[in-house]
Amino acid sequence: MKFIVKRLFALVLMAGFLLPVFSARRVLDFPGEDFSADLIYNETACPGDALYVRLIFHGTSPESGKIFAGLSSELELFRGGKSVRKASFFNLPSEETSYSRTLLAGVPLSTWWTEADKFKTEVKLSIPGYGNRVVEISFNLTHKDFVSETIPLDDSNTAIKTDGSKARMNQIAKLNEILATINPKSVYQDTPFAPPTPVVRRTSYFGDRRVFAYSSGGSSTSLHYGVDYGMPEGTEVKSCAAGKVVLSEWRNSTGWSIVIEHLPGLYSLYYHLSKMIVSEGDMVSEGQLIALSGCTGLATGPHLHWEMRLNGEAVSPNFFTGDFAFSDKKSW
Repeated sequence: MKFIVKRLFALVLMAGFLLPVFSARRVLDFPGEDFSADLIYNETACPGDALYVRLIFHGTSPESGKIFAGLSSELELFRGGKSVRKASFFNLPSEETSYSRTLLAGVPLSTWWTEADKFKTEVKLSIPGYGNRVVEISFNLTHKDFVSETIPLDDSNTAIKTDGSKARMNQIAKLNEILATINPKSVYQDTPFAPPTPVVRRTSYFGDRRVFAYSSGGSSTSLHYGVDYGMPEGTEVKSCAAGKVVLSEWRNSTGWSIVIEHLPGLYSLYYHLSKMIVSEGDMVSEGQLIALSGCTGLATGPHLHWEMRLNGEAVSPNFFTGDFAFSDKKSW
């Protein structure tokens, strides 16, 4: 009965009744200087979501803009007094003026953390001619249940799951290197992302605790890093946001696969495709057709696996369909 309740709860959330990203705002004054700053951030999130901070510097003269051009800043998250996540802020060029600068940083939140954990968040600023400043902001996790499931694998999928070949290890290493790349100039979209399909049927959810039962006996456990949409083979798959295609190729475990870079360290992934429509190096827009769904790689039926990675770590795709970067000024 407990499993059924969790599954129904997940269905309600995943079907579109998603919790909004609530923002908090803090104004920073710099005595004796002709500039100030705003911090916009989410005070709460679920395990597996992300913490994002928008940092906006306001000046009163072009001299302020020169100062902002040389500033550096970092977001750091502490859990139980220990530093667990760090990220450098990057500029949002579209928001830049002669008198202001807007920066953004985000860190992933582990699916294994709970609301009982104690967090501290610091924004560290280094401003030319002013010095260093550390600002602490509040942050807490809310409770979230994750589904547990056992997935029996046939001989073919068992062989894929247990494949330790050099070719597969090289594919894993290549993908991990891409996902660990943080290019501060790769700023393509900071507004809410769109799901890659209008299909609402979901067969698996982000953060599912999985046990794979092998046809040969034995099993392995893992987390499900994305959302699975149950859909017929050949269904259109669209990019969730503007970005650059950084991988478009066959992988042993995920079949025909596409990875798109959207922001520094933020990537979307699309697996088990039947047809690729974009190639590595292509620039895409939100809603652009990139592939057709399929059943390639390790798959028990036709579906689309949609995944998001932030600084190499899997994060909930649903989080990014809200105003995760606080681009809507009306919400401040």
